[in-house]
Amino acid sequence: MRAIKSFLRQFLAYSGARLGLCALILCIAMAAMPNLLVGPLQTAVNATGDFLVSPSQVNLLGTDEAGRDVLNLIVHGARTSLVIALVSTIISLMVGTTVGMAAGYYGRWVDNCLMRMTDFFFVIPSFVLALVITPVVLETIGRSGNILGFRPSLFVIILVIGLTSWAFVARIVRSQTLTLRERQFVERARVLGTSNLNIMLRHLLPNLVPQIAANGALVVANAIYTETALSFLGLGDPLQPSWGTLLALAQRAGAASSGAWWYLGAPGLCVVIVSLSFVLIGNALDDTFNPRRRAIP
Repeated sequence: MRAIKSFLRQFLAYSGARLGLCALILCIAMAAMPNLLVGPLQTAVNATGDFLVSPSQVNLLGTDEAGRDVLNLIVHGARTSLVIALVSTIISLMVGTTVGMAAGYYGRWVDNCLMRMTDFFFVIPSFVLALVITPVVLETIGRSGNILGFRPSLFVIILVIGLTSWAFVARIVRSQTLTLRERQFVERARVLGTSNLNIMLRHLLPNLVPQIAANGALVVANAIYTETALSFLGLGDPLQPSWGTLLALAQRAGAASSGAWWYLGAPGLCVVIVSLSFVLIGNALDDTFNPRRRAIP
């Protein structure tokens, strides 16, 4: 308990951490209870507004081309965007941590093989891979039905982002594992006959968690940008709108040429704010866990 209090005191001492947490808590609240905040998701059928009406007391963020309240769409889109980003980040961290630990612990040919594969995913931008893979997979499995609670288009985006953005994590975990495997507690575990799997899970992984958490926040920010870009290009699901889908709809409706700045600006600003929040939190976590980087806030 004392260690947790000490960590929170050091972490919250950074102004970036406080700012990022406040913005993130607001977005999570939007995603957790959209119906309570703005009512049910508006559609073209139940929309009550007019075509691209500017912000007013009735519609605080204006309306879209179908007369739907943009604030309603933003709040409901928060859940889709955050769920995609968080779930894909979990997949990315699991793959990156597994590859990085195995490469760093076993070394030799295992390290060479895994790092060459990591270099491939590291050199080629994850967005480019996702852009190529997503439509192919969607064409194969179709857009109808339900997969693990997600519509196929969202499930494919989650899977593709998670499986193409792990290289950064793998390289960091490998470098930390190379250092940890030479520590005395690992040598003692080997002498006692502990299996390699148990050493990695019980001795190495707990020591890697701080570094994984700090870099995981940065992976979330990248996942949000990737999902937004893919949805903007039409690979999202219009039935479960995300912020990227709203940007795509705004572009198709000619919001920029017609001066409907609120339609483009609101979802774009949300993407920037959430991404920046995770970056600030990640930097604060890194400074807290790494004394060498710690500076006076």
